[in-house]
Amino acid sequence: MRCATHPDVETELRCGRCGKPICPRCLVYTPVGVRCRDCARLRRLPVYEINVCYYLRAAGGGFAAGIALGFAWGLMPFFGYFAILVAIILGGLVGEAVSWSVNRKRGRGLQVVAACAVVVAYVVAATVHGAPVLSVYGLLALVLGMFSATSRLA
Repeated sequence: MRCATHPDVETELRCGRCGKPICPRCLVYTPVGVRCRDCARLRRLPVYEINVCYYLRAAGGGFAAGIALGFAWGLMPFFGYFAILVAIILGGLVGEAVSWSVNRKRGRGLQVVAACAVVVAYVVAATVHGAPVLSVYGLLALVLGMFSATSRLA
């Protein structure tokens, strides 16, 4: 018997659904057995299917949360370990706002939006507070806040 896709390859395998002969290069392992590529219907999970409308919603929700939380952060003490703790909490809240605005979808693009929203929050907080933007604790707080925001959308 010859593979339906590669006629030069002999095989004893068949698709578990349609019965078409398939070779080891063509087979796809599924939870219900070996299938051909047509029957396997490989597609992404719906939670990772994101179109432009979702990115716009994520940007709106993330930047609105970033500006509001950045303003609140600017009214607090902006130094040392306290800044790091506040940044981690702020990043989690920004990530949650982005996630909520896109109906809990996930993906790398949404992580980028959340990280940018945390940067906006940091700049707003530094502007309101009048603190130097490039301090060691400030940059560490920014990185940890970005990590906290993006981990919500992984």
